[in-house]
Amino acid sequence: MATPTITKQYTRAEVAQHNTATSLWIIIDSIVYDLTDFADAHPGSALVLYKVAGTDATEQFFGLHRRDVLSKYSKLAIGAIASEKQQLAPPSNGAFSDVPYAESLAALQKPSPFHSKEHVEFKKKVRQFVEEHLLPDAEYYASSGKLPDPEVFRKMGAAGLTACRLGPGPHLKGRTLFAGLAPHEFTYFHEQIVHEEFARVGAYGYGEAIGSGMVIGLPPVIQFGPKWMQEKVLKEVLDGEKMICLAITEPGAGSDVAGIQCEAVKTPCGKFYIVNGTKKWITNSAFSHYFTTAVRTGKGYSVLLIERGPGVSTDVIKTSGSTTSGTSYVTFENVKVPVENLIGKEGQGFPVIMSNFNHERWIMVVGGCSTARQIIEECFKWAMQRKVFGKPLIEQPVIRFKLGQMIAELEAVQSWADLTTYQMSKMNYAEQTKYLGGQIALLKYKSTRMASLISDNAVQIFGGRAITRTGMGRLIENYQRVHKHLAVLGGSEEIMVDLGVRQAMKAFPRDARL
Repeated sequence: MATPTITKQYTRAEVAQHNTATSLWIIIDSIVYDLTDFADAHPGSALVLYKVAGTDATEQFFGLHRRDVLSKYSKLAIGAIASEKQQLAPPSNGAFSDVPYAESLAALQKPSPFHSKEHVEFKKKVRQFVEEHLLPDAEYYASSGKLPDPEVFRKMGAAGLTACRLGPGPHLKGRTLFAGLAPHEFTYFHEQIVHEEFARVGAYGYGEAIGSGMVIGLPPVIQFGPKWMQEKVLKEVLDGEKMICLAITEPGAGSDVAGIQCEAVKTPCGKFYIVNGTKKWITNSAFSHYFTTAVRTGKGYSVLLIERGPGVSTDVIKTSGSTTSGTSYVTFENVKVPVENLIGKEGQGFPVIMSNFNHERWIMVVGGCSTARQIIEECFKWAMQRKVFGKPLIEQPVIRFKLGQMIAELEAVQSWADLTTYQMSKMNYAEQTKYLGGQIALLKYKSTRMASLISDNAVQIFGGRAITRTGMGRLIENYQRVHKHLAVLGGSEEIMVDLGVRQAMKAFPRDARL
C-alpha cells in the first residue's frame, strides 16, 4: 500500500472547521484527507461523508473499507495531524503478519523441528516476489477472466521459481534456483514454502492460472519421458517459454481413470499415433503448448505428449473459480503424434498416470493451509474492528468459538502436513509411493473438510460482506465459492478416504486379532 507523502501539518481543531459540503475534511489514522470534490463521487453517497466531516473517521472507515482503499485515494491526502504518528503503518515488502495464527509457527521463528532460519528467510524472499510480480495482476486477471500475461511465466522461470515448484530431483541439475539455492540444497520444505506463498495471491483462478497444470503435467515427462523430451520440453517449460498441462479427466471418466476412452491408434508405418477423443476440466489447457495425455492403446493405457497443432482444440469452461485458469474442454481429432512422444512404455501407462497423484495432493494440502491462514487472518481482523451493539464483534462468544474452531482445525492439518513433508524428504520415490500414498490421501480429505468448516465460519463472521465479490469480504467470497475445488480435484473426498483405508489394509498385520 502506498503511503502518502505528507509535509503539511494540521491540528485537530483546524480540521474540525472543515465540516461542510463546500469544505469537507476528515482524519483517517492521523492523515488528513480533503474530500470536498470527491464527496459526490463517493460510492456510498455524499451523505455518509457529511456525517463525519471535520472529524476523525478512522473507526467508521475501517468498519466499511479495506486498507487498500487508502492507497487508491492517496492523492486526496493533504497533510497529517501534528505530533501524531500513524498507528497503521503499511507492512514492508515480504513482512510476516503479527495477527495470531496468520502465519505458521515456523514462519514466526518459533522453535520448529522442521523449519530452520534459512527456511524463514527463503519464505520472506518468495513472499517478496509474489507481492511484487503476482499480486498486482491477480485481482485484475481473476475478475476479468482474461488469460494470464505470458510474461509472468518468463519472470517465474528466470527467477528459478518454476523449477522450485516441482520438488527435488534431476530436473534441477545445472539450474540456479530461486534465492541462489543450489540443486543439492533444495528440499521438499523449500518447495512447500513456494506453494504456500503462491497460494497467497487471494484469487483462486489466478493462482491456478500461474502453473497449476504445469506442476502435474511436467512430472511424468521428468520421470518417464525419453531423453530428447526431458531436454527440450523441460527447458522450455522451466524457462517459462511454454506451458504444459495434464490431460487425463474425460466427460465420462473422472476419478475412474480406468474409464478413459480417448484412443490412440498406431499408423501402419508404425511411426505415428492417431489420437481421437476428448478431455474435460483440464486446468491451463486453454493456453498450454503441450498436453501430457492419457490414451487407450489397444487393451491397455499409454501416455503421450501431444503438442498443440492441427486437430487440437480447446474451449474454455466457466467454473466457479475464473476463466483465467484456462480450464477447458479439449478435443483431439485425428491428431498425428510421433511415436517418439510416448511417455513410458506402450500399454503400461497406468503407473505413469498415477505416479504424480501423491505429489499433486500434497501440493493441494500445503497450499490449502496457506489460504486457510489468510482467511483466518481476515476474520480475526474483521472481528476486532467491526462493532455491533456498541462492542467489537470479537466480544461475542459465538464469534470467538468460530475463530477457535478454525484455528484448531488448521493447526492440526498444518502439523500433519509438516510431518508428511519431513517424511517425503527422507524417502525416495518408491518409498513415498509405498508408505505415504494412503496417508496423503487421508491428509487431503482432512484438509478439504477443514476448508469447508473455515469457509462456513468465515461467511457467518463476515455476514453479507462474505457474499459480495468486492470490498471488505472479497477474499471470503472468493474462498467460499472455490474451496470445494480441492475436495474434487486430484481425487474426491470419498475416493481419498477409501484409498487411505485400503492402503492401510494392505499393511495390516496377518497376526493381528482382538
